[in-house]
Amino acid sequence: MDNLLGPRPWTPRSSWWLIAAGWLALFSAPGRVVIGAAVGRLLTAGFRPGRHPRGGSVHLRLWAAERMGTVLGMASLLGNHWAARYAKALGCAVGQSVDLHAMPPVTGMARFGSGCVLEPEADAAGWWLDGDVLQLGRVEIGDGARVGARSMLMPGAKVGSGADVAPGSCVEGEVPADERWYGSPARRMSGAPRAGHDWPRPVRRRSRRWELAYSAALSALGLLPLAASLPALLVLNRFVGDEHGLGAVMLDLLLLTPLLVPLAVGCYATLTVVLVRLAGRALTPGFHPTCGRVTWCAWLVSRLMGLARTTLFPFYAGLLTPLWLRLLGAGVGRRAEVSTVLGLPALMRVGDQAFLADDTLVAPFELRGGWLRLDSSCVGRRAFVGNSGIVRPGRELPQGALVGVLSDVPAHAEPGSSWLGRPGFSVPRVREKGDPGRTWAPPRRLVLARAAVEACRLVPVMGTAFIGSLAALALQVLAVRYGLLVAAALAGVVLLCAGILACLATTAAKWLVVGRFRPGRHPLWSSFVWRNELYDAFVEELAIPWLGRLLLGTPFLNLWLRSLGARIGRGVWCETHWLPEADLVRIGDGASVNRGCVVQTHVFHDRVLQLDQIRLDAGATLGPHSIALPGASLAAGTVVGPASLVMRGERVPARTRWSGNPIAPSTTASS
Repeated sequence: MDNLLGPRPWTPRSSWWLIAAGWLALFSAPGRVVIGAAVGRLLTAGFRPGRHPRGGSVHLRLWAAERMGTVLGMASLLGNHWAARYAKALGCAVGQSVDLHAMPPVTGMARFGSGCVLEPEADAAGWWLDGDVLQLGRVEIGDGARVGARSMLMPGAKVGSGADVAPGSCVEGEVPADERWYGSPARRMSGAPRAGHDWPRPVRRRSRRWELAYSAALSALGLLPLAASLPALLVLNRFVGDEHGLGAVMLDLLLLTPLLVPLAVGCYATLTVVLVRLAGRALTPGFHPTCGRVTWCAWLVSRLMGLARTTLFPFYAGLLTPLWLRLLGAGVGRRAEVSTVLGLPALMRVGDQAFLADDTLVAPFELRGGWLRLDSSCVGRRAFVGNSGIVRPGRELPQGALVGVLSDVPAHAEPGSSWLGRPGFSVPRVREKGDPGRTWAPPRRLVLARAAVEACRLVPVMGTAFIGSLAALALQVLAVRYGLLVAAALAGVVLLCAGILACLATTAAKWLVVGRFRPGRHPLWSSFVWRNELYDAFVEELAIPWLGRLLLGTPFLNLWLRSLGARIGRGVWCETHWLPEADLVRIGDGASVNRGCVVQTHVFHDRVLQLDQIRLDAGATLGPHSIALPGASLAAGTVVGPASLVMRGERVPARTRWSGNPIAPSTTASS
């Protein structure tokens, strides 16, 4: 602040040379690639494909390398030329014109053929915990092949040249060249034409001009929070600029936080709307070259939407969400309920009273052979898309239809139909009964009451700002008294203390706001549901950004989850924080919950929230990106493979192996 707004008696002035050096090393794309790759190579040196003990040297070094990538924000480099350079620096074999929109394996055990595509949120890490064994292997994507969004490549997976793996799939072995595979586990699409038949002829493009455009956009996105905070900093400077003591400054910060945080949030939201709207004007249905304006705009909008879901989390899963999406360019009908949706707003259409659950993907872009495909996606009136559901470009979910958890909208669906799984199949549906005044047509008093509760979602944002201010003041005290070197050396300790404070505040909020979760049913328009979402805002805006994402897979995460009410045994490896109603979760000794899992203790069909317990007994395993639904139970020693769905109320027998969406007995050997 001293550097930006002039000398202040309570803060030391830092050298611009030092600031520039720090930016180049830790925030610029080249600096992050060099440091991230160097640390990754150092920590994973000597790794070999095979079976390794859980918790052993290989496992812990792998965990450390991935956490370092998180700290450096390597995910922000995806979708442009820096991603391929990062993959090369890690040791991966990378061909020409490769489009990497998902993280390459930090082990370097991958081959990406020329012109291949790895779409957003795909998992090519090449490892998972299978009971007490770490399965580690290479992954290969052949020339011109495509791996769709949210797919997973198992250790040893090979996707042949020109092949196409549909979004949401899980590849366990080898996909032959030019074939189309889909599902979890992935299978050949019988009767399907040759992969890529409906795409333009593949081309290989590279443009220095657009590489510069991506680099400039990366730098601008990094400065976006600072630009949004400038008005708040000016107000802060007006009130505390002449203070002489840090104690007085801290008191002023505490008093001004309720004013400054809404101002900064409003400025960030305004900048996001302007940028998304401007870039969204270029997004028209059809095929577009990957080296061009439309693809750059699609990448920029996707990045902004991802940042908004994190930074502006209080805007999601509430009354404000439909208005927010309309401002961004989406068509959203009246009384629609939308949670943490991702996609391209300009191509998104959501009907009246539709329901989009957590982490849905609507109107994403698709890539193949040097081309980008865009098309609109539509969710009809009173239709329902379950958690992690995907509405691909050109798909429409008709009126009253339902797509379940971890499922996709089919190419052709009838009004009122219900679909589940990958590949999807039609299922019978029993509609939940509820008071219309508490589900579909709430009275005005309930709308106002909900709005009042949701306004409190700014409180955790204020908490984040205040804790950040405390950490900055603590570092300033260290710098003034002991010098910059001491302050830099103790910065990790200061930030750790700030993270612990954020987690403790979140725990306190949980018990004060919702108390203990119990099995039961609650309509959408009830205080319990609103308070549950308020508590979730504390998790996502306070605990996770400060410390939670770095605790994944550590005993400290288990300790924090226990403070939220979860019953977690000794020696549990838990690499997810998605235990939404922690009191209803029981995880036995030595169990493994892999990355990206959701222990989903609720469902929200027909606007009625239903809660039930989920249990993983001793030694049980839930594979990466799998979801267990309410009432599910995994007996001792059971292994559920990656990208799987454990159905509601399902009891999985002891010491058996299952996989699939939904799960079925697995034919894959443990080796």
